[in-house]
Amino acid sequence: MKVVDSISALRSTVNAWRRNGETVGFVPTMGNLHDGHLKLVKKAKAHNDKVVVSIFVNPMQFGANEDLDAYPRTIEEDKAKLISVGADAVFLPSVAEMYPAGLDAQTFVEVPGISARTVAQSPWPFSRRRYRGDQAFQHGTARRCVFW
Repeated sequence: MKVVDSISALRSTVNAWRRNGETVGFVPTMGNLHDGHLKLVKKAKAHNDKVVVSIFVNPMQFGANEDLDAYPRTIEEDKAKLISVGADAVFLPSVAEMYPAGLDAQTFVEVPGISARTVAQSPWPFSRRRYRGDQAFQHGTARRCVFW
């Protein structure tokens, strides 16, 4: 399994696969993987030639009273699990890689009737959750995403 930590390296990897005619699926996660995540990877693998899994603990998904630093980070265990289910690459970006202009310089899309609600009783606003998927398409890594 290939490990990449930059958007440019990820694009290079994905573009090489596409030049070979391979399809690429994307599974965004915040790590600390469990069986549900692994099922998503298997599903993505069943529908694509290659699968990229991101592990990014996104500070934008944490509210003011939530402890970003307490979120479990189990990178080595996660990589072993991903290898066991056939993931082809894992994308491990830093906060600086994902937010080069800084966290205060982000734009959010508000969707009437949805953004004001929480998704599945999550404390994360819809606009912050949907950002994960937007990044997959923006960075050119996916045409198909599988979400939890």
